[in-house]
Amino acid sequence: MKVLIVTSSPNKEGLTSTCGEAARQGAVDSRSKTRIVNLNELQINRCAVHNDGWGTCRNEHLCQLKDDFQELQQTIEKAEGYVFITPVYFGEPSEPMKALFDRLRRCEATKDGNGSILSGKPVVCVAAAGGTGHGAVSCLRTMEQVMLRLHADIFDTIAVTRKTSDYQVETVHDALTKMTALPPVPELSPAKRRERRPSRRRKRRQ
Repeated sequence: MKVLIVTSSPNKEGLTSTCGEAARQGAVDSRSKTRIVNLNELQINRCAVHNDGWGTCRNEHLCQLKDDFQELQQTIEKAEGYVFITPVYFGEPSEPMKALFDRLRRCEATKDGNGSILSGKPVVCVAAAGGTGHGAVSCLRTMEQVMLRLHADIFDTIAVTRKTSDYQVETVHDALTKMTALPPVPELSPAKRRERRPSRRRKRRQ
């Protein structure tokens, strides 16, 4: 399984980075190809809400705001499994992670029956709460909602705080070992994706 680990903290010695390394090691231990991307090293601006509220994201599924998002979107598409790891700020994901989620959701969740580039693929979400450790659960709830919108297969959600890091970091490692043992999700044609997941309009009729 080709695993993409996305982190979002400027602190390379902090809890988020520790969780990222644990995830990488878990994937490596199961002999999976792994890549780590730190959003703080990229330029991914917040959604500019173009035109009348929707730019090219709704119909073309491409963001017209040009920065590092386009290349990262292609990287995400090529991966077979994901880990999103964020520090917790005010009970929410970090600002870089929210910027990625907002723009990815606009481009991919608007595909309806064709399915997003994360559709059916396993995902582990990790909220790394330093300081008091508060807000990890609400942060994970936000991440879960985004993943559901993108039709990803949520393998696990893990809250890590300084008080629990001695065993929860190991949980991150073990989650990746288990997740990467799953068989890869087969690539589906647009027609097959429509068969597997009806559009929102069809769902309302059922």
